[in-house]
Amino acid sequence: MAKVELRNYRKAQTPMRTLLRLFRYFKHCRMILISAVVSILVYTVATIASSYVMRPLVDLLESSLLPQNEVYAKYLALLLGLAGLYLLSAVTNYLLNRLMLECSAVIMRELRTELFCKMQKLPVSYYDENTNGSLMSYYTSDIEATNELLQHSITQMLISVISLVGTIGMMLVLSMKLFAIMVVLGAIVVIVVRTTTKISARSYRAQQKNAAAVNGYIEEMIAGQRDVKVFTHEKQVMQDFSVINEALYDASTTATTVTSMIGPILNNLSHIFYALTCAIGVVWLTGEGAGGILITFLQYIRNFANRVSQISEQFNSIMLALAGAERIFGVLDMPNETDEGTVRLEQRGREYDWVMADGSTVPLRGDVRFRDVDFSYVEGKPVLQGMSLYAKPGQKIAFVGSTGAGKTTITNLINRFYDIQSGQITYDGIDVREIKKDDLRRSLGIVLQDTHLFTGTVMENIRYGRLEATDEDCIRAAKIANAHYFISHLPDGYETVLYSDGANLSQGQRQLIAIARAAVSEAPVLILDEATSSVDTRTEKLIERGLDALMHGRTVFVIAHRLSTVRNADAIMVLEKGKIIERGNHHDLIAQKGTYYRLYTNMTELT
Repeated sequence: MAKVELRNYRKAQTPMRTLLRLFRYFKHCRMILISAVVSILVYTVATIASSYVMRPLVDLLESSLLPQNEVYAKYLALLLGLAGLYLLSAVTNYLLNRLMLECSAVIMRELRTELFCKMQKLPVSYYDENTNGSLMSYYTSDIEATNELLQHSITQMLISVISLVGTIGMMLVLSMKLFAIMVVLGAIVVIVVRTTTKISARSYRAQQKNAAAVNGYIEEMIAGQRDVKVFTHEKQVMQDFSVINEALYDASTTATTVTSMIGPILNNLSHIFYALTCAIGVVWLTGEGAGGILITFLQYIRNFANRVSQISEQFNSIMLALAGAERIFGVLDMPNETDEGTVRLEQRGREYDWVMADGSTVPLRGDVRFRDVDFSYVEGKPVLQGMSLYAKPGQKIAFVGSTGAGKTTITNLINRFYDIQSGQITYDGIDVREIKKDDLRRSLGIVLQDTHLFTGTVMENIRYGRLEATDEDCIRAAKIANAHYFISHLPDGYETVLYSDGANLSQGQRQLIAIARAAVSEAPVLILDEATSSVDTRTEKLIERGLDALMHGRTVFVIAHRLSTVRNADAIMVLEKGKIIERGNHHDLIAQKGTYYRLYTNMTELT
């Protein structure tokens, strides 16, 4: 599945373009950012000025012209001024960190909201092709890395860069000769940083990609832990995990190794140039104040080396964060699920009409037709071939066949989770591609074999089918689905809280709640994909009676492996390799003594 994710992921932009795009989010905290930048400027000026105070202090100590009492007075004044600068640095350092923390929190809120909103607009195929773990990694490792960048790395980078510029300026003021030495140091630093940045950027992209693969695999194995233990695949699972975990280890090691080399290299370079400057400065600088200039210049060399070292140290988190930001922007740049439909659904009491673009209306009757439909999930591997069928209003249509025959695919095409390659699907004579997707899906009530319940009460889970439904509507739907009895016997009845996807209920009970959810939606058309597979035969019969009453006059599509559940269908479609090989009602198909007959009689003999 991770390979599919890479196919959907847009090629990463350059780190600089990603950083500039991330900077646009500062518009959400513009005033906070301005205050933080002012604090940074004051902080850097105070730190640079505190280093410059060393020059008059040394000059004062060397001076023999002033009286002793004046020397002490000026010396005390300089010390007090230095203490004031240090205090100012401490205060502004606290302010800038506090303000950037608040600003990053605002940006993270906006970024999470934008990412979550984007994922609501992506097609179902995107979720089919990516594991939950890999998707969650966007909200965990990628978001956290980006937050670290905004909260600390950018702040430190701004401080370091501004201080570096200010330090260079003060060096020029102090001595052009000594500054020539720094030009050589600067050239070497640029070469080292540029080389390592290219390598680390690639490594951190690989690290984030492999981290998503590891998260996806872990999530999948945890969810399927029961099956792993049943089939005793623990060793195989560990072997497979070791492969992707080793890939993450290699990428992480390469990234951190490259970035961790920068600091020691620059630190050693600073020591070398510090010694050279000291030795050369003693020879080059002569006259009054030479000692103050040299000592102050050496202090600025220390500042220069420290700031460059801090910048290099930030590359670790910056490259990691930019790799995460690139992945997030890759999702944000993906095209939304297209919806070119113009026909909308309008409800009048318990009746529904299709409202055309010109204002004319067509009653929703539930007439669904496939005409020569071809479809494939992957190009070159057809799932449906020349599929033609019809479902008249009020009919119950059943699809049977082996796994992979295309039964579920038909229902996915009706609600346009996927679009067909050729042919036509009409709904009450309207091409489904002309109907707005939200309205199309609102007209369909779907109960899937894999039931998903949300954290919340039983009542809230039933109401999910129609948010405006009253408690009475939900209870009535539960009675139709034959769920009212067991719900009434739960510890808190309809107010019982469900958790972990309804882990405190049996599979059959979860299925009944899902059916009640579909019932409360009052959708004109119902699709049951193995909806009664987890309930006993008696309950199944009661549910079918309730659903027949609910969907009277509407179309019902049923997908079933248990053929006993489709005996009363108006039409049964037998599928094989994406084609309908038999169709008719139960008695007609039994009389034909074809595939359905063999499936049914084998089932009867087995039971």
